Amino acid sequence: MKLSKIWEILCPQPGRGRARVTHAVVVIFLEFFAWGLLTTPMLTVLHETFPQHTFLMNGLVQGVKGFLSFLSAPLIGALSDIWGRKSFLLMTVFFTCAPIPFMRISPWWYFALISVSGIFAVTFSVIFAYVADITEEHERSMAYGLVSATFAASLVTSPAIGAYLSAQYGDSLVVLVATVIAVADIAFVFFIVPESLPDKMRLTSWGFPISWEQADPFASLRRVGKDSTVLLICVTVFLSYLPEAGQYSSFFLYLRQVIEFSPAAIAAFIAMVGILSIVAQTLFLSVLMRTIGNKNTVLLGLGFQLFQLAWYGFGSEPWMMWAAGTVAAMSSITFPAVSALVSHSASPDQQGVVQGMITGIRGLCNGLGPALYGFIFFLFNVELNDMEPVAGRPADTEKSIVPGPPFLFGACAVVFALIVAVFIPEHHRLADVKTCSAHKAGGSASSSSAHAQNGSPLATPTSDAEDIEPLLQDSRM
Repeated sequence: MKLSKIWEILCPQPGRGRARVTHAVVVIFLEFFAWGLLTTPMLTVLHETFPQHTFLMNGLVQGVKGFLSFLSAPLIGALSDIWGRKSFLLMTVFFTCAPIPFMRISPWWYFALISVSGIFAVTFSVIFAYVADITEEHERSMAYGLVSATFAASLVTSPAIGAYLSAQYGDSLVVLVATVIAVADIAFVFFIVPESLPDKMRLTSWGFPISWEQADPFASLRRVGKDSTVLLICVTVFLSYLPEAGQYSSFFLYLRQVIEFSPAAIAAFIAMVGILSIVAQTLFLSVLMRTIGNKNTVLLGLGFQLFQLAWYGFGSEPWMMWAAGTVAAMSSITFPAVSALVSHSASPDQQGVVQGMITGIRGLCNGLGPALYGFIFFLFNVELNDMEPVAGRPADTEKSIVPGPPFLFGACAVVFALIVAVFIPEHHRLADVKTCSAHKAGGSASSSSAHAQNGSPLATPTSDAEDIEPLLQDSRM
C-alpha cells in the first residue's frame, strides 16, 4: 500500500497536469549526485589550496555562500510565485553547478564561484514550492519526504564512485564526470521539466514590480516576528540545522582523522546512512505523519538528532559511529516534516515565499555551521589539517572523554530546538484563512473555494490581504 501511494505521488493521473514530483526528484538527484562525486577531490583541493587551517578557510568560503543564500532566497521564492518555477529552477541549478569544472581549471576561481553561487544556490526552495504546486495538502508531507530521500539517495553511491575514480584515474576524470552530470541536469530542466504553477495562479506578468519589502530578507525576518507560529518554526530550523550544516562540512574527515576510518569504510558509512535515510523519509515519515501528527514527527526527529549528535560527541570507537549513523538516518525526517508544517501554514500562491524563507535560514546555517565547527575543533586542538591520520598523535587525544566537542555543542543547540518546537501550535489558523478566502470568493468561484478548503494548490488566490497571516501579508502587494 505504501509503495502504491508513493507511485501515485510520483506519477499522478494525466488529468492533474504534466508537472510531476518525478521531475523534482530527478533534478535533486542529478545535482547532488554530481556534488557527491566530488567528496574526495574536494578534500584534496581544500588541503592543497589552504594548507593551514583548512576547515576554518572552508568555513569562511561556505559562510559567504550561506550568507548570500540567506539574502537571496526570499526574493527568488517571491519571484517564483509571480513568474513561475521553471525559469528559477533552471537558474538555481545552473549557478549551483557552475563551480564544478573550475575545480581543476583554477582552484581559486572554484572557491570564488562557490562563494558567489550562494546568490542562486537555493534549489530546495524552488523545488519544495514546485512540489507544493502539484500535490494536495494531504500528500505534501510524503512528497517532501520523497524529495529529501532523493537527496540521501544521491549520496548512497556517489562518494564511493568518486573516491574509486579518483584513486584509479585521478581527480580530473571525477570532475569531468560531475560536470557532464551537471550539464545533463541543466538540460533536463530546460527541455523536459514543465512549469508547475498554473497561469491563473501567477500574480501578474513579467512587468510586475517587486517591492524592497519582498526582496529584503531582514524584512522577512521582521514579518516572521509578527506570526508566532512561523517564528517558532524558523527558530527551530535555525537551532537544528546549524549543527547539521557544521557536521556535513567536517564529519567525513573527522571519521578519517580522529576515528581512523579507512576510505572504504567511509564510503560504506555514507551508503548505509543514505539507504536508511531513504527508508526513513519515505515509509516511516508517512506513517508517523498519519499516526502522531506533523508536530510530533518534528519533535521525534529532533530527539533522534539530539541522540545522534551526543553519540558522535562522546563516541571514540568505530562501532559507536556506525550505531550513531543509524540514528542519524532517522533524524533525517525532521526537515521534510518541518517543510510540510510550513507549507500547511501558507496559501497556495505563497509557497515560494515561505519555502524561500526557510531555505534562507538554512543557507545562513550553511555559512555559520562549518565556520563554527572548524573554530571549535581548533579551540580544542583537534587538528583537521592533515589528509591522513597523524601517526604521532598523543594517546590522551585518542582517549579523550569528548573526542568531538563540536558535536556536543550541536546536541546542546538541538536541546533548545526541542524546547522551542514544543510550543509550536498543533493546528495553525490556516483553516480559518482558507474558509474566509473561500467565502469571499463568491458564488462564481465556488469550485475554486472548494479547492481552497481542501488545501489544493489550484486554489484561486484571494486579493484581500486582511485575511492573510502577517508573515505573508507584505508579499502580496
